[in-house]
Amino acid sequence: MPVITALPPGLEHGGLAAADELFPIREVARLTGINPITLRAWERRYGLIQPVRTESGHRLYTQKDIETVHRILDWIERGVAVSKVGKILARDDAQVSSLQDQQEGSGELEWAQWQQQLQLAIGAFDELQLERLYGQVFAAYPASVAFQDILMPLWRQLLRHQGRFGQASEWLFFDSFLRARISQRLQLARAGRTPLVLLAAIAGECRELELLVAGLMLSGEDLAVHVLNVGQPLDELTLICEKTRPQALVLFSNRSPTHELPKRLARLALTLECPLLLAGDASDMAEQLLADTAIGCLGNEGRLMQRRLQQFLRGTLDT
Repeated sequence: MPVITALPPGLEHGGLAAADELFPIREVARLTGINPITLRAWERRYGLIQPVRTESGHRLYTQKDIETVHRILDWIERGVAVSKVGKILARDDAQVSSLQDQQEGSGELEWAQWQQQLQLAIGAFDELQLERLYGQVFAAYPASVAFQDILMPLWRQLLRHQGRFGQASEWLFFDSFLRARISQRLQLARAGRTPLVLLAAIAGECRELELLVAGLMLSGEDLAVHVLNVGQPLDELTLICEKTRPQALVLFSNRSPTHELPKRLARLALTLECPLLLAGDASDMAEQLLADTAIGCLGNEGRLMQRRLQQFLRGTLDT
């Protein structure tokens, strides 16, 4: 079904330009896999999407609305109730707005331009060009910006958009490329040093690349991080800590925390001789659940995670 490239009479307002593409609800359902009934419920009941209306009352959606649907799906797949997604989206939008304000003042190339160039290399399966761009990104930005603001948003976008032939292969190509480079960086960062911090994923609650990036973000000049393989049994972490004697054990999760999580973490903490910390999206969502425990929450933002970890190890972070 073709999209509408000119606004119907009476809709040239509210920040929409006359050339904006607008999609009818059936086309949005086809592109996202979400049926019209659910799309209407997300609008009426939760206010998650606000499509424009024609004079006859038909809904029309922008490309940004479609991106919002994909973001909602991403959080629902992580176990977040749809009724709670709105607050998370608002928080993320506020963070993006703040970063964009900083970027406009810096005069640097916009991250979207890098993502477009990277996507062209990925679409051509051109590893040599992807390697060049990867190096240029790190020459222009610190690792926290390169991953959090350029590479990982593109990775998530490719992960969500796998409806057309070839898109799954593009994501696999990019995912494999990044995992190899980040693993290499982590090895170099801890070369010849005893791991000071262990990082492990809660089984089934993140992808390998997300865990590796978290390990890199937590690493510092005076802090080596050893990332355990995805699938590491939670009940065997005590054994590993006894053998390696880390300064801290960090668990990573990008899923919504269950009410059982504090009990599981408390039981694990009792068996450890080092502090237990939680990082990832689950960390932000579990802060209230863990407020009365000794388990520290590091958050999900790269620059913040490292700072909180260092504060915790110095004894200056209030859990």
